[in-house]
Amino acid sequence: MSSDGQYAKKLAEFKSQENPEAVLLVADAPDLIHMTVAWASTISRRRAKLTKPPVKGGTNAWWDWLWQNTEYSLPELVRKSDLSEFEVERRLRLLIENRIIYPDGTVNSFVQRFLRAKVLKLFQPKGQRTNAKQK
Repeated sequence: MSSDGQYAKKLAEFKSQENPEAVLLVADAPDLIHMTVAWASTISRRRAKLTKPPVKGGTNAWWDWLWQNTEYSLPELVRKSDLSEFEVERRLRLLIENRIIYPDGTVNSFVQRFLRAKVLKLFQPKGQRTNAKQK
């Protein structure tokens, strides 16, 4: 299989093994929510020339390989998140290592649903938000 094919296959495998617990990391962390939203609106792409895939090393080696072969703009993430470069790199590493964001610019589907629900809640009339909390 070509490296391009392996990249797509491995990315799909990781997406199919998502954990809902990832939501717990971002739920009460506004800075991680900002980073996740910034990531989803930042262009990322697979490198034109991929490095050799890991021969051994297991799941983590493949995850690292995917990210080593991904290009994105750190300055763009800094602008979109309104954090320093150091803080962006630190939070980005946390999101990557916990598989909350993916190299193709997408987000863990459980986290994505959580964020959408949070946004929808913002648009509810104030009385409905209060009533929903009481239920």
